[in-house]
Amino acid sequence: MKKSKKDKDFLDLPGFAGGKEAFRTYISKNLSYPEEAIKKHIEGYVLVEFQINDMGKVISASVIKGLGYGCDEEALRLIKNAAFAKTRKQGVRVKSNFKTKIHFHLPRQTNKSGINYQYKKNEKADSKPGKTGSYSYSINKQKTRGKG
Repeated sequence: MKKSKKDKDFLDLPGFAGGKEAFRTYISKNLSYPEEAIKKHIEGYVLVEFQINDMGKVISASVIKGLGYGCDEEALRLIKNAAFAKTRKQGVRVKSNFKTKIHFHLPRQTNKSGINYQYKKNEKADSKPGKTGSYSYSINKQKTRGKG
């Protein structure tokens, strides 16, 4: 008798509602970059290990590899607030262990220079006989920052 895939996968593992892409979207929309990490220009990832009970709730979470500067706490907050699917198969309650990386990337900043020229005719020079007009100009250099 040939076993079907259904028999092989006796227990379904809990997953994030909507799948992996929805989990990434949840992380990117809810991640609040810690102020201290921004000031120190900290980037990288936090590796979090967590356990999900049969009701889809995260019951324990811990940092395996951290960055510090508030990033570890933010990664734990995101994981603890995530809602996963319930896991019960044929009356069996299941606790599942997972690991995931939460990436912290600072927004890229580019400096663009905007140069404004202002020409100004010197009226006093024109009023004197035999003198040609003179001009002065100023250059205003502005720095703008944006995501790049």
